[in-house]
Parts: sequence; structure tokens; C-alpha cells
Amino acid sequence: MTVVGGPVIGLFWLLADGTRPYLKGNAPITVDIPRGARTAEIARQLESVGAIRSHWTFLGLHLLQPSNTLKAGEYDFEHPASTFAVLRKLVRGDVSFEVVMVPEGSNRFEIADIVAAHGFSTREEFLRATEDPQSMVALDPNATDLEGYLFPDSYRFPRHARPADIVRAMVDRFREVYSTLQPEKANRSIREVVTIASLVEKETGVNQERPVIAGVFYNRLRRGMALQADPSVAYATFLANGYTGRIRRSDLGITSPYNTYLNKGLPAGPIANPGSASLRAALHPAATDYLYFVANADGGHTFSRTLAEHNLAVTYYRQDQNETLRQRQEDPLGNPAAAGVPQE
Repeated sequence: MTVVGGPVIGLFWLLADGTRPYLKGNAPITVDIPRGARTAEIARQLESVGAIRSHWTFLGLHLLQPSNTLKAGEYDFEHPASTFAVLRKLVRGDVSFEVVMVPEGSNRFEIADIVAAHGFSTREEFLRATEDPQSMVALDPNATDLEGYLFPDSYRFPRHARPADIVRAMVDRFREVYSTLQPEKANRSIREVVTIASLVEKETGVNQERPVIAGVFYNRLRRGMALQADPSVAYATFLANGYTGRIRRSDLGITSPYNTYLNKGLPAGPIANPGSASLRAALHPAATDYLYFVANADGGHTFSRTLAEHNLAVTYYRQDQNETLRQRQEDPLGNPAAAGVPQE
């Protein structure tokens, strides 16, 4: 007669206990596993919050495959699960995620506010991560920060994600998207493209206008004309004093390498983080002879080839404004600009 030994009985008991679903109470449980925690500490923590019935069972199951590493992070347990399932979840690192939405055209300071609002870090910690030289050297050696390269998208980050992890994910997403837009055909530096794309992003939300606006900017650059792009002045005033309202006539004289009224050529760098449509427009602009554009009453822009045409479009734009807008105490540029290249 074969006698079943204690170790075999123990193994059967371990497997039986490890496959029984369990969750203490009816409410979902969240467990925060810290980095560097030992397996025994994790097992006791899971038992204490009610995610597993017995920490001994958890430890025994882990000993069956001791090479499996348990991942740190925040885990949610909403339904009864076996100790086997809980162990697998920690081995896979199925941590809880936070969805972070980054709108197109956000600058890095606005993204820092979004990240801070989700509790990942402070605003200052995120901004420091965007200034890490190692993150820029292979992407844009002339950059002093990652403005323009933090791709706007919807992200799912583990709740313990660090600022550097978040920045890396956004830059990786930028690289991924940018590589699909045939940048090799543009014969332009990535810095030039992203800077133009950021201006386009801030000038219009109308997709079909983006390549035309990019074409206007390139035309003006070729002719040695100042870009006179209002969003660049808005960015300059924000950097100087945190002002985020509509730009005023007095702002046009602000001393800044981002002020495209005072300085010819491109601003010092990107002024925002453009989406794929604006990047595509900057890489592949419309073939056009337009040199000017101004907002119109339809929510888009009127494009002009000559200054005389542009001045007429500006007049029409002013006439289309309602009384409330015309009576604003500080009306930027006499109202043509809110979008586009103003009257020279």
C-alpha cells in the first residue's frame, strides 16, 4: 500500500486553498505595493487588507516559482479572486492606471499642471524632467527643454509613474508619430518642423487650413519677412510674467527670442506641443503664394497675397465683430490678430 507523505498532502492543500476565490467584504480594495518590498511583507499586506485569505498560501505558491518577481505599484481588487490570480497579477504587474488627457497645443507648463492634478508629481518636478539633457541630445541637440516633443494624446500611466517615466512616454509617442509622417521628404530639421508646427497648432483648429498656414510661414521666411505670429508673442509674455490673456498692443514690443514681431526668422523654439495634423502640415505645407491671413467670421481665416488684400480682409473682420468685442478695453492689435499674421 502506498502511503501519501506529508509534503504531497501539503502540496494538495496549497493548490486547493490557492484556487479558492476570496475578497474580504463587498467593497473594492486598493493595495499599494512599495518598491523594494520583500515577498513576505507583500503577502502580509495583501492579507491585512483582505485581498487574500492567507499570506502563508501566497508565500507557498510563490515558492513554487521563486524566480517570479513581484512588481511594485497600486493594484485594484474589485471582485473575489484566488490567491493564484492575485499572485499572477503582481507577477505581470497589472497595476492600476490613471488616464491622462493632454490636449493638442498644450505647452509643457500646462502639461505639468495636468500631471500634477493627477497626483503624479509636483508641477516643478515634471518641468525639471522636461529639462533633462539626456532626453534631448538624440532628439534635438539645440533644445534646452522638451517643449514641442511631448506629444499630445490620451495616456494610461501607472499610478506610481514618475515624471521621467511620463516624459519618456510622451517623447516616445512623438517619435512614433513623427516617423510615420515621412519627415525624410521634407529636407528640414526636426527643430524647424516642430517650431512651425507649434505655431500652426496655436493659429488654427481647422484641419484643412493647417497646410496653408504652414505655407504662409515658409513663404514669409523665404522672403525675409517677420512671421508676426501672435501665438509666439503670447508665449513670450507667458514666459516673462505668466500672463495668459489675449495679447495687447504693448506686448508686441516685449524683448524675447520668441517674439516674431521684433525678430525675423523662427522663434527660439517650439511654443507648444503640436498634434499630428500640424506636424504633417509643417512637413508638407501647401504650395501657395499667400503671405497673410486673418481670422474671419466663419471661425477660419481669410488668406491674402498682397498687403492691400490683407488690409481689406482685416477691415471686414473688424466689421464682423460684435459690439461687446469691439468695446473691450484692451483690444489686441485693433482686433485683426487673435489669429494670424497682422497688418504690417
